[in-house]
Amino acid sequence: MNSTNPHKNSEGYSDPTVYEALKQIQKEEHLKNNPYRPLVYICSPFAGDIDSNIQDARRYCVFAVRQGVIPIAPHLLFPQFLDDDNPEDRKLGLRFGMILLDRCEAVWSFGSRISAGMAAELERARRRGIPIKFYKSDCEEGTQ
Repeated sequence: MNSTNPHKNSEGYSDPTVYEALKQIQKEEHLKNNPYRPLVYICSPFAGDIDSNIQDARRYCVFAVRQGVIPIAPHLLFPQFLDDDNPEDRKLGLRFGMILLDRCEAVWSFGSRISAGMAAELERARRRGIPIKFYKSDCEEGTQ
């Protein structure tokens, strides 16, 4: 291959077959080294025992990463700069979360308790046809 023009061989002739083959090999190597990871919305309680719920959500995110997905946990992000005790901030955070949910390929719900916020997220996922997977708080698959 010609380093200045990848479509031509070392003698300067067009060589599209070799070019396409090399391009495919590069793509396969990239995927092998950087496999696709879908976005998954992490649905778990926030209100109540907030400190414990945050620790649980972090643990659920670690579990998700180990399962080969990219976890999206708005209840870990938005409380960093929005006040959950302020009704306007809470409303905004819930709206932002729903926007993120719409961009995820699946929703994973954790724990045995479904909060009002979680119920709204699960209902939206159902309406949008986004697959939902249920897990117990120990990250074992469950049912709902």
